[in-house]
Amino acid sequence: MPLLKLEGVSKDFYGTTVLEDVNFSLNRGEILGLVGENGAGKTTLMHILFGMPVIASTGGYRGRIFLNDQLVSFKSPFDALDAGFGMVHQEFSLIPGFTAAENILLDREPVKKNPVVEVFGPRLATLKRDTMNERAGRAIAKLGVSIDPHTLVEEMPVGHKQFTEIAREIDRDGVKVLVLDEPTAVLTESEAEILLKALKNLAAGGIGIIFISHRLHEITQAADRVVVLRDGRIIKDVSNDKSGASKRLTVMDLASWMVGRDVDAAAGREDRDLAGEAFRVEKLWVDMPGETVRDVSFSVRQGEIFGIGGLAGQGKLGIPNGIMALFAAGGNIFLEGKEISLGNPKTVLDAGMAFVSEDRRGVGLLLDESLDWNIAFGAMQTKGAYLKPFFGGLFRLRDEKAMKRLAEEYIAKLEIKCTSSKQAAKELSGGNQQKLCLSKAFALNPRLLFVSEPTRGIDVGAKKLVLETLRSYNREQGTTIVMISSELEELRFICDRVAIVAEGRIAGILNPAAPTAEFGLLMSGEAVSSGVSLEAGGTHEQ
Repeated sequence: MPLLKLEGVSKDFYGTTVLEDVNFSLNRGEILGLVGENGAGKTTLMHILFGMPVIASTGGYRGRIFLNDQLVSFKSPFDALDAGFGMVHQEFSLIPGFTAAENILLDREPVKKNPVVEVFGPRLATLKRDTMNERAGRAIAKLGVSIDPHTLVEEMPVGHKQFTEIAREIDRDGVKVLVLDEPTAVLTESEAEILLKALKNLAAGGIGIIFISHRLHEITQAADRVVVLRDGRIIKDVSNDKSGASKRLTVMDLASWMVGRDVDAAAGREDRDLAGEAFRVEKLWVDMPGETVRDVSFSVRQGEIFGIGGLAGQGKLGIPNGIMALFAAGGNIFLEGKEISLGNPKTVLDAGMAFVSEDRRGVGLLLDESLDWNIAFGAMQTKGAYLKPFFGGLFRLRDEKAMKRLAEEYIAKLEIKCTSSKQAAKELSGGNQQKLCLSKAFALNPRLLFVSEPTRGIDVGAKKLVLETLRSYNREQGTTIVMISSELEELRFICDRVAIVAEGRIAGILNPAAPTAEFGLLMSGEAVSSGVSLEAGGTHEQ
């Protein structure tokens, strides 16, 4: 009898299918590796298992989950914890001003009874500090690391914070299933090796472990079985025989299954003889929450569509947000040979750059304003366009007729579905809002255009039109475009070259026609160890 069993688990978010008919089981003492690209459905699946509120608030899920052959349906994480689930999320949930022991035993602290408690209640009970430190020390020791239970979390290196998170989960009584979501992402190689050894020891004690990681070599080393998710479906559920190299799964196997079929990259694009360098980035770092941009360097050719892809949180979104001064950044950028200062949005806009943000509602649009106002606004601010002078230029007012002509031109060109150019932006569908963002950027006539997640959250038909619009604009205007996307197939379809970001750096740059597995290897950070050669500066081109 399996410890955990999922039958037909499916989940929709606002009409979009995120998980469809997911079936797998987890045995006692088994380490199950769960892998998939960003957006494959891994996190949603874990949210269902752990009873996260976002699942219930969006209509719940379909299917059944069994724990020890008993049907369970967790309404909150507290239900999951009581049933024996432990989960370590990608983001830390520790209290910085508390010690390791205080965090590990939070809400489970042993207390001393005293007369005051009898009168005023348990809030005035005294903590048994010695017992807390002893218990915390035992939990930490199971992980094979040396952390003083008295150490404040705010004084710890990031690796010790991760071990403290895991120690908190395994200290709980009756833990049956432990879910680890990218637990080694913040660890050094030596720390990761210690953690993998600890997971094997925990599994040997009867705990079932679900191990999610983009570091595929760790999956092949630690997992007894691997489940591969792609587009919300399980496409592989295979055993990993670690006893012999001939039967062990390889990184190439996993990368190929994750990314999927080889697209016909040549079908949507042609090889072009591009001119010299248009844009160069040197040693870029960006301080953007949830994104890791440590040391990014690359160059883009004149008139090129240059793609940037990678898994979530690895840095791809941070690159344009840092360059366009939405977040603090450092390093050097050069546009057509001239260095552009970082840190001021007006400076980069005046230099001829434009940005279509991935956050179209929060950053890209004036939601309460009309379409013509949205499209003209950027050009009005940066170039003084669509303004009519009065009284010899003493002051200027909006040129309503010119704004209307501009809006109607882009409404027709991009097939924006609306009642008129005076309709409010907030009333459009997601796909039409995205087209509006593109129109706003095109109206600036930029020399360099950053487009981040241009097809996120829009339907297939709208996706095709957006991509074709970008390509047509590039060909007709000669504008250099840097496109950032989580959709690898879209990057391969439209781009001249595709860079993959892993752990805050450019892992490699590939021709779109390169084998699918090579993209998967770069995304998993396995390029060097798996024999994919990198040129100086972190680029690999074919």
